[in-house]
Amino acid sequence: MKTPILIAALFFSGLTFAQQNKPDSIKTPNNEGVQNIEGVTLTKQVFKKQSDRFVYDVASSPVTKGNTTFDLLKQTPLLSTTDDKTLKIAGKNNALIYINGRKTNMDAESLVQFLKNTPAENIQKIEVITVPGSEYQVESSDGIINIVLKKKMSDGTSGNMRMSNSQNKYNSSSASFSLNYRKDKLGINANLNGAENIQPQTYILRNGTDRVKNESTGDIDDPNKNIGGYVNVDYQLTDKSNLALSWNSWANRSYNSTINLLNKITQYDNNGHLISTDYTRTKNKENARNYNNSVNLNYELKLDSLGSKLNVNAAYLNYKRFQYSDNNTMLPGAMNDFSLTGKKIIQDIPQIINNFSGTVDYVQKFKNDFTFSAGGNFNKTKTDNDTKNYTYQLVDQDDNPIPNVQPKLDFNHFIYDESIYGLYVTFEKKFSDKFSGKVGTRYEITNSLGTADNPQNPVEAQRHQRIDRDYKNLLPYLSFNYAINDKNNISYSFSSRMRRPSFWELNPVKNYITEDNYTQNNPFVKASSTYNQELTYMYKNSYFLILNHSLFKDVITQVPLQRKYMENGIEKVQLAYIRTNFGTKQEMSAMIGMQKTFFKQYLTTNFNIGVQHNINDGTLNTDPTTGQVFDMYTNNTKSTSLVIQTNNTIRLDKKKTWFLGVNYFFVDKQQIELGLLKNLMSLDLSLKKNWNDWTFAVNVNDVFRTNMVEIEDYQSSGNYNYIRNDQYRRNMTVSITYNFGNQKVKKVRDIESASDDIKNRTR
Repeated sequence: MKTPILIAALFFSGLTFAQQNKPDSIKTPNNEGVQNIEGVTLTKQVFKKQSDRFVYDVASSPVTKGNTTFDLLKQTPLLSTTDDKTLKIAGKNNALIYINGRKTNMDAESLVQFLKNTPAENIQKIEVITVPGSEYQVESSDGIINIVLKKKMSDGTSGNMRMSNSQNKYNSSSASFSLNYRKDKLGINANLNGAENIQPQTYILRNGTDRVKNESTGDIDDPNKNIGGYVNVDYQLTDKSNLALSWNSWANRSYNSTINLLNKITQYDNNGHLISTDYTRTKNKENARNYNNSVNLNYELKLDSLGSKLNVNAAYLNYKRFQYSDNNTMLPGAMNDFSLTGKKIIQDIPQIINNFSGTVDYVQKFKNDFTFSAGGNFNKTKTDNDTKNYTYQLVDQDDNPIPNVQPKLDFNHFIYDESIYGLYVTFEKKFSDKFSGKVGTRYEITNSLGTADNPQNPVEAQRHQRIDRDYKNLLPYLSFNYAINDKNNISYSFSSRMRRPSFWELNPVKNYITEDNYTQNNPFVKASSTYNQELTYMYKNSYFLILNHSLFKDVITQVPLQRKYMENGIEKVQLAYIRTNFGTKQEMSAMIGMQKTFFKQYLTTNFNIGVQHNINDGTLNTDPTTGQVFDMYTNNTKSTSLVIQTNNTIRLDKKKTWFLGVNYFFVDKQQIELGLLKNLMSLDLSLKKNWNDWTFAVNVNDVFRTNMVEIEDYQSSGNYNYIRNDQYRRNMTVSITYNFGNQKVKKVRDIESASDDIKNRTR
């Protein structure tokens, strides 16, 4: 169900620790193109700290064969996922994906599906940039995962095919086909992938006071069909210049998504005695589809042999989403079979986004190990949200049908225009073999205008008929790296960033879960500010300590607000999840970890353990969009949490063809915006067989079914809120991968799109 019901990604926004996963220090003798690598051991520095990034060399690891790119990223030091959807970096809220130093050309939702359907065989190394420099267009405390592809120099054709089937509550399947072609100056790289699945969820939602209590229990099933791919064409104009054209496309169809919840309202007197119990059933059906098409034209000019270059991009992005839902509150009826419809809410919620973007990057390298970088970017975005709500009250207060019901209309046409101008300069200097530093700054100007037309509710329309948001920000950056000796390394980074709201967060629309439970977006949300500091120490490129502090101001989040009201003589409680800016938040973490091989490389292990301290400070009692007043919600709670992560690859034979994977994580309870998130844990097992160009794999995730979300919140007013969400993460996946053709074919340059920073805000 695409309706942002308690948005799952939010549940994990506070989980800022890393999974340390399978290091790649084992050589596969049958990997064509790497046969001359005689054992990738720690002497090759499989995991190391370089200037502003951690580098994880995976070129010859057996973990790449037969896996998807998403699987490989989950098994990379400093990276983690608890929901199998979003990747996080230690101390970061989010991770942006780059390929060969350039951001991927997809929106966030499409990117996750792409990573899960793309084989990992062609990856050379993975770079983790925990605090990006001024030259990177990132927001908030985001970090960067840079995937560096293998360099294969021959002309010819190569590719791979992968098929997988997964079983949790339902069965799902996926397939992908990738092709690389190079002839002289021309390179073409293409991928086509698709998947079909049903995403199941089971919810328990409880809220209320000591006198009125709501409980909703039931299932959400979201069928999805996805198809997507890309084509990159790269042509070498001269020895120093290249011209490239990239096209990405993704389509998703989610028809017949259903919500089926049993709702119970219980009332008590002042002495705690039960007065009444009333039941209803929520039966919702939703049809949704979205399309993402983007094109990018890139020109790159190499200026000298030192690596100086000029890079220019122009891009266009078109994103369309159509969502139609039929929400029904069913009454018990004469036979108590919930056959009587009491209220119907029909919603038509389309969204169209058009973006034109351009970037210019200039890098000048000097012989004295000094680098100067400067550049700019421009983004022009228009979002069109023409929302229509039709509410039908089908029975009177005595549950008798009302003839010839006319709907209550609630239309809102919200258009949001945004222009972003950015400039940056960066100075980087290697002072000696031991000491290097980097300093830079970004200056960003944001001009935005939101206009709303709500003819059915002129009072509400007046509240947000025209919303101007103009702000200017200077965002400094500083880092240094000191190699004390060949065994000890220390580094420090500071960065300031902004977090702009996603486009769907600004659309003032309600998404109904039940009659008394909904989410409300907010056109008044403004950008938040983030200040990040990180201190890192590494020993022998195997052991590390990371200390991190992040300060967030005007945090953009969902806030659960409750209020009591009377309907047909029955006292009820309404619960709304309001999207807004909510106070300040601090996150502090300390983590120690290890990446090492044992027993002549039969065991490769990553292990880390750490603590995280969260400080929340925010209050809210009014919906900024509608002006509706609720009971005061306060979150000024602190929490300290323990995090443990271990990932192990065990080689089962001398020929290096059988491998067993054993992975485990534990995240202790911690305070987030919605309340106290209880502990999460998961044990994952895998078995893999490499045979010539074939790889066969079986993965079992969440073996003991312990990775389920529970959030509980008590307010001093007596209001209570509880969420339990089971997304059926226990599953078994069987996959087959086949590599064909000339495996030395050179990959096409992967090009950063000028609109990449916009794509991450479409989710």
